[in-house]
Amino acid sequence: MVDAILMQLRDTAVIMGVIALVGLLLQKKSAVDVFSGTVKTIIGFLIFNIGSDAMSAQITIFSDMFSRAFQVSGVVTQVEVATALALNTYGTEVALVMVLGFIMNLVFAKITPFKAVFLTGQHFLYFACVLALVFIALGAPMFVTVILGGVVLGFCGAALPSLCQPFVNKLTGTDNIAIGHFNCIGYAFSGYVGKLFAKKNESETEKEEKQLPEFFKLFKDFVFSVALFMVVLFYIVTLACFFTGHFGDQLANGKAFTSYFGNDIWWIWPFLAGLKFAAGMSVLVYGVRQFIAEITAAFVGISEKLIPDAKPAVDCPAIFPFAPNAVIIGFIGSFLGGLVAMALMVAFHSETIMIPAAGICFFSGGTCGVCGYAYGGWRGALLGSFLVGIVLCAGPVVLYPAFANLGIAGASFPNVDYNIVGSIIYGIGSIFA
Repeated sequence: MVDAILMQLRDTAVIMGVIALVGLLLQKKSAVDVFSGTVKTIIGFLIFNIGSDAMSAQITIFSDMFSRAFQVSGVVTQVEVATALALNTYGTEVALVMVLGFIMNLVFAKITPFKAVFLTGQHFLYFACVLALVFIALGAPMFVTVILGGVVLGFCGAALPSLCQPFVNKLTGTDNIAIGHFNCIGYAFSGYVGKLFAKKNESETEKEEKQLPEFFKLFKDFVFSVALFMVVLFYIVTLACFFTGHFGDQLANGKAFTSYFGNDIWWIWPFLAGLKFAAGMSVLVYGVRQFIAEITAAFVGISEKLIPDAKPAVDCPAIFPFAPNAVIIGFIGSFLGGLVAMALMVAFHSETIMIPAAGICFFSGGTCGVCGYAYGGWRGALLGSFLVGIVLCAGPVVLYPAFANLGIAGASFPNVDYNIVGSIIYGIGSIFA
């Protein structure tokens, strides 16, 4: 009986529920609020699992087709899929790193000049996955993984937003918010690239932004951009498999290739596969937002009482309205940079080929565009997002072999902060290990 209870407590959904329960109790919430918050957290995580399973199924098929067609290992830079894989295997470690990271974020905001309180909980979750996997890959015991991972996560949550704060202040005209999105190194880099064009942009800053074509406005819809991008990728690998002879006469004759397509017509299947992936991501994102919102709420009240001069670090779309066209420019620039990185990996015969993901290109690339635009206008937005886009796609190559050995394969963690901080820790740890 005791063993059964202990095994249940290792279930990540239960752990997340316990986290929310403790936080709400510490705030002396009513019994109804405590019960509601705890249940919503668990349900949100279960919804997350449903979405992750749907996405993982499509990614598995895509990776297999990509490998068959191009004789290389294709990995989508999709953080949600990589997170789902990590939670399925190392859910306890990740959850504990995340909890300690929240706590240490408040501690560092209290005792250091870095006052950001990171409120974008899903990115705390993603970074917690990366840090936990890095320490596990180094062979660290669980208590070391949790303590060191939590301390690093908390410090990064408090300190990294300050790197791009000058550009946020320039855009918003205030110093009230920070970016709570772990690509801060990339955003700061894009901002400084934009400064190279500051003089040229001075004469244009007061002009009204030109309206983008109506088609590009569609990409402001995250689900649409993901769906379109994945549909294109599935058509590419399907046609590549056809032209390289991996489907043989069955596909050439227009018949269903049952191992992939089931009862679907082969030229309709890629369209449906891309939409299924986007549908899975919609479910996953909804689940993440639900359980993260409850957990974050459990810490917000505490942080307000303990750190009155704290600065909320919120998700990157909060600054999109200050330069909406720059978001689209950043998305395009980041995607082009990802394609260049992918081409370079193919040219240099990399064993693993990273494929840029639409979600990362839109959110991280779009925010790079906004930060580059702050001083450099459209030129800064385009060049800054393009250069960061290369790193977003190629950066995960460094840690991917270590993660793949742990069973986290077929997807990766693309954001710049994850890979720079994770690679430094892994490099130092490898020396001492």
